[in-house]
Amino acid sequence: MTKQERAARTREALIRSAAREFDEHGYALARLSAISTGAGVSPGALHFHFENKPAVAAAVEQEASNALRRAARLVHRQGANALQNLADTTHALARLLREDIVVRAGYRLSCSRGCRTDLNLRQEWQSCVQQRLAEAADEGLLAGGHGGQQNLVRTVVAATVGLEALCRDNPEWLAPGTVTGMWRALLPALAAPAVLADLEPAGNASVPAARAPVA
Repeated sequence: MTKQERAARTREALIRSAAREFDEHGYALARLSAISTGAGVSPGALHFHFENKPAVAAAVEQEASNALRRAARLVHRQGANALQNLADTTHALARLLREDIVVRAGYRLSCSRGCRTDLNLRQEWQSCVQQRLAEAADEGLLAGGHGGQQNLVRTVVAATVGLEALCRDNPEWLAPGTVTGMWRALLPALAAPAVLADLEPAGNASVPAARAPVA
């Protein structure tokens, strides 16, 4: 293994250890010594890669952002209509938040008042929802009488962000059945009657999960 490869593996181990520490204790109580111990490296090795705790947190957030964006791109490539794409994307992101410690910790760090960086993953999700609903309007998929597209964006964002917040105390809030139930409730209000029957609230099972290859 080359020196560069060893450094990359050490950085990856540190980011995953930091994600576990932030997820368990939060940003304020997370300790750099625990992060280096969890990664199996010395404090000096940690400081070689990261100047301080904010730098470690920023790296976790960036990896989470990369994974969430990758998942959205993979779903988009499936070629479904915009409303199905939005439901599929929600299922893919929920799966990442359930299964990938880096994504979960990075998302929560981004939403934390005690840890602010240039990333805002909640805002990125809102932008994604807004774009998909605009595409759905262009495709003639949306029902009328909902008071405007912005109201739909707020409704979907509030519902999905709410599930993530509730999941912090009970993981079942991001379980596939819960996300499916949310879309069963939302789609009749969002979709034009002619297309509703063709939409699958449970998502498209062929959409792959996007794990975050930390580099």
